Amino acid sequence: MGGVRISIDLCEPARQQLRVKLEWTPRGRHQTWLMPIWTPGSYTVRDHAQHLHSLQFQQSGRAVCTKRVAPSRWTAELQTLHPVCLTYTLEARQLTVRTNHLDPDFASLCLPAVVMLIDGERWNPHHLQLSLPSGWFGHVPLAKVDDGYDANDFDQLVDAPVHAGPFHSRPFAVCGHPHELLTIGEPPMGWPSTFEADIEAVCEAACTLMGTPPPAGDRYQFVIQLLDQGYGGLEHDHSSVLQFSWEALTKKDGYRQLLQLIGHEYFHQWNVRRLRPGAYVPYRYDKAEISDGLWFGEGITSYFDLTLSLLAAKSDRQTFLDDLGKDISHVLLNPGCKIQSLADSSREAWLRLYKQTPANSLSQISYYRLGTVLSFCLDVQLRQSGSALAFVLRDLWQRFGRHGKGYEPTDLLEAVEAHNKSLAKVLPTWLEKTMAVPIHDCLNALGLQAVAIHSKHADVGMQLSKQKGRLLINKVNPDGPAEQAGLVPGDELIGAHDWRLRGLEHWQALLQGPEQIPVLYARRGRLGSTILKKKDPIVERWEISWDSGASSSQKELRDRWFSIV
Repeated sequence: MGGVRISIDLCEPARQQLRVKLEWTPRGRHQTWLMPIWTPGSYTVRDHAQHLHSLQFQQSGRAVCTKRVAPSRWTAELQTLHPVCLTYTLEARQLTVRTNHLDPDFASLCLPAVVMLIDGERWNPHHLQLSLPSGWFGHVPLAKVDDGYDANDFDQLVDAPVHAGPFHSRPFAVCGHPHELLTIGEPPMGWPSTFEADIEAVCEAACTLMGTPPPAGDRYQFVIQLLDQGYGGLEHDHSSVLQFSWEALTKKDGYRQLLQLIGHEYFHQWNVRRLRPGAYVPYRYDKAEISDGLWFGEGITSYFDLTLSLLAAKSDRQTFLDDLGKDISHVLLNPGCKIQSLADSSREAWLRLYKQTPANSLSQISYYRLGTVLSFCLDVQLRQSGSALAFVLRDLWQRFGRHGKGYEPTDLLEAVEAHNKSLAKVLPTWLEKTMAVPIHDCLNALGLQAVAIHSKHADVGMQLSKQKGRLLINKVNPDGPAEQAGLVPGDELIGAHDWRLRGLEHWQALLQGPEQIPVLYARRGRLGSTILKKKDPIVERWEISWDSGASSSQKELRDRWFSIV
């Protein structure tokens, strides 16, 4: 058999290590291979090779000398073209949707962090075999064969997450297409009796919105890892892996948030996986490719994941407004929205979005959040001209997505222009300028309004948290009272008004005192003091409310907007 054969040994899960073997027949005497430096869908360099050791390269049972020519790339020179074998060990201790984890309970593998890309073999077949502990079962969204799984090429292989453990998946269908649900972990209260039916409803809503059956066809796998804490997901062509907190499920909005996450990752099989920026067709596994189109992939999807619950009758209009209001509130209150444009947020994703620090959180805006809000404004203005954002997305799908052809920024503008020429002219400004998105105008067009909700406490211009018994400053707002008092993130608050601070409740109580607060703090182990001058309460959040004076035309547009498609 040509191509590459991959074997992954999971038989000693307590060691939390993977033993990986790749076998192939070389086509030339100079051999090169690469460990991907990132995981598609998570746009930051992760250097997966940092978890690798004990690499050996053999031919006919004899060791061949290898040379590491870059942090994630190796080469070797062969004397013959006989079959070769590459083996190495990987630490598997990171339980995220984009890395590897193995323990005695289960395995969760993201194959870009496992399998080497052999130069010259990318577009050839790859065959995967798993060695599992007794009683474990493998779950891989690839074509199953007697001794493992087949992939058409490297891209299809590493796009398939691997899960294994003593559990089975459950089947369900979306628009008549077989799907499977694999849950790892059970909430203390159990899953709702309607869980699978609710997932099906959300997925069918996505198909309705796009006007097509699921692009994945008869092979789609949901993996939900239920944890004590955590939230996130990663999309694939034929699957998605989600992490969610069981505690969040006990809260009022927790179950709906899980359904929204499910809808978000499922919708990605259209937008992002198959309809994606030209910079990622094909993927470059050895470098970061900058794209200013990530806002479209994530922002549009984030907007529609709010609508899918409504379209699936799993939420109501007021709940939809509440959810949208949270994103609008985040944008209006984030200082970074005045510094970073939406296009720049996309371009700088590799450097900033996935590497949050207290400092850069004040100078950047998430293309998820601002992308959601811009998508809302696009949708409203398109509806004013008799169209809708869903129609634009469907057109792009027909032109690019279903053919796997990457789009460029000009293609997005042309798609909008076909439905609204004036909107296409202002869209570049919305993308490239800060604070340019007409949020309030679009709310007003629907007979809605954003209402400012002020904090119940005076403004001190900082956020605090208790860590290991210490009250620490996490973030200081620009031009706020704390900054003016000379306080910085990392300072420990020791006392206020000559009283020892034991926790956040003490701090909140002492805020009720005089306008000026004598503060004792510690910085790098040295004590200091300052005077903190309180200011009036600031806007804590924005909420969307119904305008009681809305006109009939506003109400009519609002009803069409709520109809989603």
